[in-house]
Amino acid sequence: MRAIRRGARGAAVAEIRSILVVLELLTDDLPLSSDPEFDDATERAVRAFQQSRGLTVDGEVGDETWRALDAARWRLGQRALFHTVADPYIGDDVRQLQERLLEMGYNPGRADGIYGGRTAHAVAQFQREVGLRPDGECGPQTVGALRRLGRKVIGGRPQLLREAEAFRESGTSLLGKRIVIDPGHGGPDTGLVVPDGPLRWVEADLVYDLAARLEGRLAAAGMRVNLTRGPAPASVLSDRDRVQLANELGADLLLSIHLDGHTNPEAAGVATYHYGTVSGPTSVVGERLAGLVQREIIVRTGLRDCRTHPKTWELLRLSRMPAVRVDVGYLTSPTDREQLVDPSFRDRVVDAMMAAVQRMYLPVEADVPTGSIDVSLLRTLTASA
Repeated sequence: MRAIRRGARGAAVAEIRSILVVLELLTDDLPLSSDPEFDDATERAVRAFQQSRGLTVDGEVGDETWRALDAARWRLGQRALFHTVADPYIGDDVRQLQERLLEMGYNPGRADGIYGGRTAHAVAQFQREVGLRPDGECGPQTVGALRRLGRKVIGGRPQLLREAEAFRESGTSLLGKRIVIDPGHGGPDTGLVVPDGPLRWVEADLVYDLAARLEGRLAAAGMRVNLTRGPAPASVLSDRDRVQLANELGADLLLSIHLDGHTNPEAAGVATYHYGTVSGPTSVVGERLAGLVQREIIVRTGLRDCRTHPKTWELLRLSRMPAVRVDVGYLTSPTDREQLVDPSFRDRVVDAMMAAVQRMYLPVEADVPTGSIDVSLLRTLTASA
């Protein structure tokens, strides 16, 4: 869908406003007969919603924000839930159900708000234990039983602990591990385009170069590497398409590479993102990978530290593996741009990412100082692991 922004009118704006009213982010002060406008108050409410959900805060309702708004209208118990393959139920009620099941010791997978097969299986296990028909459907009886019973698991977040333990048990070697590298944008979607005298720098081209360099080095170290796109795809790939590819390949890691931009040329630096919210669930392994990528890049390149941040972007939330997105500098910053267009600088960025991936598989007690791994030796280290 085309982004809905300030000044827009129509049925879509009316629906957006009605959801924001239900969420108590907007006061419904318009008469029923009025033609609702996407005004300043609506934009502020959209920004507040995006901030609370870990989305990009731009005050516009694009595809991802709309899906999050649509999901936010539901509360557990307002509708019956069951597993459908083609068009699964999505909503905050599903996420609330998943979180409740996790608290009680069941394993519906990540609390992603999607009623998939694992969630249905966990519901059926719960139903069997409380004497209900184990059909995997969450109707009034199941909701009532969930509300009556207390949590079984005290302390920690079970699914996050499972994720960390599964990653630890996979071993320290890179050999045979699969990583999906996602160069952002591509094809008709060029991303940022910045003129620089007679030259023209394109984000999609620069991040593909970074991804291709990283692909070669990780493959030489024994990893199975896939890119989400080639240098010039014919069509635009959505984040959902990219994460679906990673899920279908059964990847161990997903690393998405972007550049940033801002109207203020003083904005500069590198930032890395992982799945999570400020006060809610966070991918423990994804957070660790984001921290390693961030620190390695800072030490090896000298870029300004814009820190790591939790986000609920679909690329991070829908992945079945630890996933991070790194924005390697601002193409709109003259200082960052001068470095980003230098192939030797991009080599240092790739070295940093490769070192971070290797450190992910080292036990905490065997970890090494940031910037100390000689990536040229990783193939030897991998072979002897």
